[in-house]
Amino acid sequence: MAAVLRHFWARTLSSKMLPNKHLSTTPSSDSHEKELVVTEQLGNVMTIGINRPEVRNCVNPATATQLVSAFHKFEQTEDALVAVLHGKGGCFSAGFDLKALSGKQLVPDSYTEPKDGDNAGMGPTRRVFSKPVIAAIDGYAVAGGLELALMCDLRVVEENAVMGVFCRRWGVPLIDGGTVRLPALIGLSRALDLVLTGRPVSAKEALDMGLANRVVATGTALGQAIQLANSIAKFPQACMLADRASCYNTAYDAQSRVDAFQHEWTQGLKVIQSEAVPGATRFAKGAGRHGSFSNINSKL
Repeated sequence: MAAVLRHFWARTLSSKMLPNKHLSTTPSSDSHEKELVVTEQLGNVMTIGINRPEVRNCVNPATATQLVSAFHKFEQTEDALVAVLHGKGGCFSAGFDLKALSGKQLVPDSYTEPKDGDNAGMGPTRRVFSKPVIAAIDGYAVAGGLELALMCDLRVVEENAVMGVFCRRWGVPLIDGGTVRLPALIGLSRALDLVLTGRPVSAKEALDMGLANRVVATGTALGQAIQLANSIAKFPQACMLADRASCYNTAYDAQSRVDAFQHEWTQGLKVIQSEAVPGATRFAKGAGRHGSFSNINSKL
């Protein structure tokens, strides 16, 4: 079966489905000297680039490991407030590299059971990071590459980019969070449309359905994503991160509407006490249950 999957993978990547205009001619080489994932810090923004353009940035186990390390570095770097994930050479990612599988091994060693750990075949795709991550998408974000894009908070997509569950075409399921994140982002009906058909989704349609957050000119996704990241990094961070965490809690973790409201309230009060505009702490510390936000509003 693995041989069949590899055959379809190779045939698909060389077909009209993924035309060669986005493909680097650099020879394939995953030597120990090569950085499969490259990071760069630009002020408060850290860029994380998948560096296998010769295979359209397909992710093999070594690349997955380096992606996990890169995002760990981002999480541990205090002055890196936003990350931008991108692919080198004109393609975000065409998914998992099935050539990394042996004839008898259908699931790579890099996977763990979700109940046992966060590592997935594509690397960090099961994780929710403590800080915002933006995907800069050019070329193709398909199959596991789509799952990497879904892992991010926002997606800046070039106008000629293509997204989709292309793995549907050769019988490979989404096992890196795609069926969990996609309905949460765009709704069950639209998610099922993509999952059941495996059809390509243009940037414009992705924007219309909420899969893309920005559509930008070809060749500008990375720069536009960095600019967006810088604008996010300028906000008071505790406030922004509390609201972001509440959104994720509501989408994935809250057991009820009341639980969601309680999480928002509890975390919000902490920020009001520590970071909000002068006068807001009076409300948080006991101005009264029916206290007014007039002091806050006067500052807006």
